[in-house]
Amino acid sequence: MLFIPLSLLFHLSEPDIPTEKPPLSPVATFSIVGYDPEIRAFGIAVQSKFFAVGSVVPWAEAGVGAIATQSYANTTYGPHGLKLLKSGLSAEQTLARLVADDPGRATRQVGIVDAKGNVANFTGDECNAWAGAVSGKNYTAQGNILAGEEVVKAMSKAFEETEGELADKLMAALFAGQEAGGDTRGQQSAALLVVQAHSGYGGFNDRYIDLRVDDAEKPIEELQRLLEMHKQLVP
Repeated sequence: MLFIPLSLLFHLSEPDIPTEKPPLSPVATFSIVGYDPEIRAFGIAVQSKFFAVGSVVPWAEAGVGAIATQSYANTTYGPHGLKLLKSGLSAEQTLARLVADDPGRATRQVGIVDAKGNVANFTGDECNAWAGAVSGKNYTAQGNILAGEEVVKAMSKAFEETEGELADKLMAALFAGQEAGGDTRGQQSAALLVVQAHSGYGGFNDRYIDLRVDDAEKPIEELQRLLEMHKQLVP
């Protein structure tokens, strides 16, 4: 009979677990958070040279608000921020609470809109240039590692001047931001999230539009294609 020491069996069964986490890459991107007060819809559109940006940046809840968290993103800003908004805090109050409780705040960038259409944004001092934001009535546009301020200015102008649904306004802002230079590293992924009460499949949830392009040469164009399909399939 072959005898194998018990200690060797334990050694063979142990998985290789990395002792150190790999360094985080910044979610260098441009995004816009918006609100349509007529139908009480909240939405976020985002594009980045980052794989699957839709899994990190956009957070929204019908009747509550929407949040985009990016740069060296603290993803707890999404669920925790929505809880704060739901408790009755404004966009500015929620942002102040999130930033105050975060020791890594200098690397964060975030945009928020609340249920009254109030907006707030924050760009930490250690976000990679160019980084900043432009806000207006019912929206805030922000980005980092951009070609310049003209990117968010173009997004702002497009959002304000575009007619149609909130999704159309958000997508117009993405196209305008890219046309103005976008993320200086290029393109890779994009996402569009719009929530409205009882507007999801069968009216059972609030996810009216939830589209993602995780890896593509022209993700904004592909996202627009998916949106047009959505419009044809969803009454």
